Amino acid sequence: MRWCPNSVLHPLHCVWLRPCTKRGRSRLPLRIREILAYMKVLLQSLYFNSLTDSDVVFDSIFEPVFWTVEYITRWFGTVFVCLVVILTTSIVVIAYVVLLPLILNTYSPAWIAWHICYGHWNLIMIAFHYYKATKTSPGNVPSEKTGNPFVAVCKKCIMPKPARTHHCGICNRCILKMDHHCPWLNNCVGHFNHRYFFSFCLFMTLGCVYCSVSGRNLFLDAYNTLERFKHLDIDKPGVPVTGMGVLIGLLPPGQTPVPPYTFKDKMINKSIIYMWVLTSTVGVALGALTLWHAVLISRGETSIERHINIKETKRKANRGKVYRNPYNYGRLNNWKVFFGVEKRSHWVTRVLLPSGHYPHGDGLTWELFSAKKDLVPV
Repeated sequence: MRWCPNSVLHPLHCVWLRPCTKRGRSRLPLRIREILAYMKVLLQSLYFNSLTDSDVVFDSIFEPVFWTVEYITRWFGTVFVCLVVILTTSIVVIAYVVLLPLILNTYSPAWIAWHICYGHWNLIMIAFHYYKATKTSPGNVPSEKTGNPFVAVCKKCIMPKPARTHHCGICNRCILKMDHHCPWLNNCVGHFNHRYFFSFCLFMTLGCVYCSVSGRNLFLDAYNTLERFKHLDIDKPGVPVTGMGVLIGLLPPGQTPVPPYTFKDKMINKSIIYMWVLTSTVGVALGALTLWHAVLISRGETSIERHINIKETKRKANRGKVYRNPYNYGRLNNWKVFFGVEKRSHWVTRVLLPSGHYPHGDGLTWELFSAKKDLVPV
């Protein structure tokens, strides 16, 4: 056999290069090297094949931004849930500690019964639907192979997607009949908890409007009282008399003693102002959101499907055709399907009272009904 010096030099060359390579890689932290490698893959994906279009380029360029927003939203989800619980609890405490004694001392028995019954019913509905909306899974695509039809394959999950299913980057999974990801629930709004989400928004709006309207006069009295005593503290006419002078009646001529304004009175007035401002603000903002979702439910579509249907309508119009939403069963039927109403009594037991019944269908397959057909005979 012929001796070749390369056979000896090659192992030595590899031994010499290996520590050099390690020294070169150790200059940057592992996290930075992963980010640089990820950015390199993104740049290479822009000219990967001839199927690249503007949407692919846009998604690739803004992928780090989307990832950052998703990560922050996922982390702040628990904070938002705690914030909802704290703010709602503070309003309930003010209602029991401050408003309830005033109601019992000033209102008639009929109004007292109305406020107590309606207030507790509204509170129970808010707490029940918020708990169910946060704890109920919106519905996931089965991991095992099934015979259900699908319309696409998820690029991230590499799983078949049934109709009305979309991928949530924050939850990192495909959601059945996905509407949106709600940070205030720290959960996605999908097929199995969409009703809980809408009911929570509806009853929270009603509760805020109830507190805002019924507490308007109390808010005006508390605000005027704070302003009056604030001006008395800043601009006191005459000679100030404190201590024993007030007790023995040594007041400047033409002045009457100021009624006592204790720390308790100040906190009560500030609590009323806080409650009215918070409930009025939340009532307006959440009321607009609830109204928008009510319009979507009447049309038989979700927030994501709204954008898809607009694009499809424009695309069909350019071809001289009319696009119709295949999941729009008619306005009344859409509400029946959404609330799971199957008979007349369900409007009370499943809509106006807490109910944990399952929605119509399994979220994997959807039947196409005519708009004139009564889906649920009621």
